[in-house]
Amino acid sequence: MILTCNSCSKKFVVPDSAITASGRMVQCGSCGNKWRQYPVGEIKKTQSIPRAKKIASKPQPTKQKIEKPKKVKKTAPKKPREISLYSPEYLAKKHGIKINDAQPEKKISKQEKGKVSFGFYNSLLVFIFFVIALSRILYFSQSFIINYFPISEFYLKYFFESIRNIFEIWKNLVTNY
Repeated sequence: MILTCNSCSKKFVVPDSAITASGRMVQCGSCGNKWRQYPVGEIKKTQSIPRAKKIASKPQPTKQKIEKPKKVKKTAPKKPREISLYSPEYLAKKHGIKINDAQPEKKISKQEKGKVSFGFYNSLLVFIFFVIALSRILYFSQSFIINYFPISEFYLKYFFESIRNIFEIWKNLVTNY
């Protein structure tokens, strides 16, 4: 069943079983108006009044329902801020932060300062290059060094054996994974 509010004309859907034959008090969820609702298909049964009384009774003037004015939310126009939230005055007043008006320093690149950094990875590459170059020089001059310093033979053999082991480990890692 669809009910319509007498005051604001808003419509509501209510199950038919909610409104009994004797009627029910309902209230508009929008404006708050209350009225007694009877089922739409049935006519309200009233006690019959004798005919003599019907004629004798004076017609009463019908009162017109006074519609309640709808409540309108009053919204005050927003005032513009007198001071910006990020202005130095506001920050100093509200948060105690003092900002100097001096211009921030311009970042100067390393090349402009005259300092040139080589960088970590570049340094690592140069180090690896020098280790490989040193090991190759030792390998090719091994016989010459052993002739002048015979005690160094043990150390050179140990050094080259360690390098061979490292290469073997790397080779196994690469082929197995």
